[in-house]
Amino acid sequence: MNNLVRNYGDLPPADLEWLHLLVSEWQLLADLSFADLVLWVPTSDGRYVAVAQMRPNTGATSHQDDLVGDFVERGERPMLDAAYDEGRIVREGDPEWRDDVPVRVEAIPVRRDGRVIGVIARNTNLLTARTPSRLELTYLQSAADLAQMIASGFFPYKGEQVDMDASPRVGDGLIRLDAEGFVQYASPNALSAYHRLGLTSDLVGCHLGRTTAELAPSEGPVDESISAVASGWAPRETEVETAAAVVQVRAIPLKPRGARIGAIVLLRDVTELRRRERELITKDATIREIHHRVKNNLQTVAALLRLQARRMDSPQARAALEEAVRRVGSIAIVHETLSQTLDERVDFDEIADQVLSMVTEVAASASRVRTARHGSFGELIAETATPLAMVLTELLQNALEHAFDTHSGSLEITAARDHERQRLVITVADDGAGLPAGFDPQESGNLGLQIVRTLVGSELGGRFDMTARDGGGTVVTLDFPVRRKARG
Repeated sequence: MNNLVRNYGDLPPADLEWLHLLVSEWQLLADLSFADLVLWVPTSDGRYVAVAQMRPNTGATSHQDDLVGDFVERGERPMLDAAYDEGRIVREGDPEWRDDVPVRVEAIPVRRDGRVIGVIARNTNLLTARTPSRLELTYLQSAADLAQMIASGFFPYKGEQVDMDASPRVGDGLIRLDAEGFVQYASPNALSAYHRLGLTSDLVGCHLGRTTAELAPSEGPVDESISAVASGWAPRETEVETAAAVVQVRAIPLKPRGARIGAIVLLRDVTELRRRERELITKDATIREIHHRVKNNLQTVAALLRLQARRMDSPQARAALEEAVRRVGSIAIVHETLSQTLDERVDFDEIADQVLSMVTEVAASASRVRTARHGSFGELIAETATPLAMVLTELLQNALEHAFDTHSGSLEITAARDHERQRLVITVADDGAGLPAGFDPQESGNLGLQIVRTLVGSELGGRFDMTARDGGGTVVTLDFPVRRKARG
């Protein structure tokens, strides 16, 4: 719509925004009318261009083709000219025939601030025409009122827009109210929704606002707008919840000539939808609580290992327990982060920084080593984050312990996402002592490097390599695929 209006028309931004508001709501008019809608906007060269189109969910379409982008010359469709020039709804006497299908055509001017800025062509397929039921008559009368509101500039209601994808639709349930808020007609679906809320009588003749307020629970917080919305006074949406059901309610006051004559109320039973949402919320909260408890348990294990290390006389045994403390701590960091998220994904940059801080805090050479992280790991799933945190812990600890045992230097982590190949490449580089002669990164090394090789190969499904750095030092490279979701 934006491109068509800007390229061919001369409507100001405020008028274009009004058309967007109209199009966001006009599924309602199409369904109530059992008709196709096409929005025509005048062009700067004296024609009309179709900028939007809507088909009904309640009846057969009269336009098989997409008309958006089509042009009509002035004089070619006299009804469009009359509606635009005179600002009134124009109805054709005899139907048009399109591919052996009779179509009733009407033109509805779109008014804003007293000016006509476009025309809606309403096209009704008459092939399935029959004696209308009470429900269909109510639909058509409501559609006529809405059309008059559009022609008078009273619809849509600015500032009261709703999410049409999630809001009740005409077929979900409809109630027609008079000016005082009493029910004139209730569709079978609407009556069923109120029966689920606890109503035991018929709705016709009831004051919908008072009836709805009486059905709302007497204990706990209650939306004060329920009565006003259900009475049709406010163009808003709310929900009515009882112990048995949850019903979504949307009111559209009807003011075809400016004065309120009643309202239509759309209803949708969302009991099952809300139940599933609550289950998901409960599940998410449970998962977060599990991660929080796992983190606490791991921290307890780390504290016990730390206490045990202090009691060890053997330096080798003490060092082994301290390494175990760091390994447990790296896993705890991941669970700490997972306990604060709504899904099983984490921003690994934060975890990497915490791991780097944890390892350097206890390293004897930490005061002589400058550390830094470059690039971004991005978001990773928990199945990837946990082994990667352990791998980083081992690599950083190995560098601080062996590369800088006697002198100062720098230790840098660099992360790069290859979005095209969906891989993550990480380097851990130092300018320390370098690799000993004959060192084989795939076979040699201590327990830490064995853990790294195992986790990179089996858990991350990637490659691991250690090479000498130009100018002295060591470069460790990790390259593995980034999975979007956990395996299972």
